[in-house]
Amino acid sequence: MLHPGLIIDLATALDWRDQNSLFIDVRSPAEYADGHIPGACNVPLLNDTERAAVGTLYKQQGSSAARQFALEQVAPLLPRLIDQIVRLQGDRRRPLVLYCWRGGQRSQAMTAFMQLAGLPAFQLQGGHKAFRRHVVDFFANGTWGRLLVLRGLTGVGKTRILRQLDQQGVCVLDLEGLANHRGSAFGAIGLQPQPSQKQFEALLWERLRHIGPDQWALTEGESRHIGRLVLPLRLYDALQQETTLWLETALDKRVRVIAEDYAVSDQPAADFIPPIRALRQRLGQDRVDTLLQLQQQRDWPALIAALMTDYYDPLYGHTKPDRRIDLWIDPFANQQRELLAAIDRILHQPDNSAI
Repeated sequence: MLHPGLIIDLATALDWRDQNSLFIDVRSPAEYADGHIPGACNVPLLNDTERAAVGTLYKQQGSSAARQFALEQVAPLLPRLIDQIVRLQGDRRRPLVLYCWRGGQRSQAMTAFMQLAGLPAFQLQGGHKAFRRHVVDFFANGTWGRLLVLRGLTGVGKTRILRQLDQQGVCVLDLEGLANHRGSAFGAIGLQPQPSQKQFEALLWERLRHIGPDQWALTEGESRHIGRLVLPLRLYDALQQETTLWLETALDKRVRVIAEDYAVSDQPAADFIPPIRALRQRLGQDRVDTLLQLQQQRDWPALIAALMTDYYDPLYGHTKPDRRIDLWIDPFANQQRELLAAIDRILHQPDNSAI
């Protein structure tokens, strides 16, 4: 058993994390991928196959056999695991916080080994399970600041503008960036797989907890689903409550935004075929065949324009909220002064009525 002073609760651990402590997740790679504390490094004691074998042994032969098998797998690797953590740590005075699923034997053992190696290591009480409960409670009962919402037709440059303003010091919540999806039928093209739902919520928690009740952030209006991920209900509801900044720009600029954001010339043309075919029910076979012909010809400007006018604009054009500010913008401008001025008007209006 660890000395009680080497076991820290979640609140203390998160305070340490904000002061640059290093979190080490000692679970298997699959467990880590399913959800982990943002910023934690994965140094697994067991790989996925070994972890499954431990579980099988536990069910069939009991805990002693499972522990013995686990020890046989881990013992030869200890020097390499410790060296890996030391390299991740950098500054040897930097505290280490180790966790597994429930604050059990894996993180306990590794914390003890790190202490024996002379490193400032501590075990997270309750493990990842405690952190997951904390995130769930945050979205059920927590508070965050105002979320001002950009909306507009496809290609108007909402995400591009968010990232531009982020670089200029404006606080933003990039939902599509966190979800690793562009929020459309074509939204996964050219991107790595989306995070798990648990990890998406952990990333949202990480961002929202820094937006205090007296602060605000700019975000993009989304449906509840972004690809296969789902926005927590209270967060989604918050996006519906604020005055919308409705952005508009010329069609040719919208086409250019999409072509650049999707890097269409660099993507395998075949990647666009399934999502085009998926539009058959809404557009009909003849129109889909025309779109596929444009895709085969790699006539990207014509294809993008046709998708906008035939599919996206009719689908989203009626979603303009009544409570909004209409803005004509240039998504390629270096400054978005009109948008920032509109945000200032919203922040200083006496209530959340239309402007």
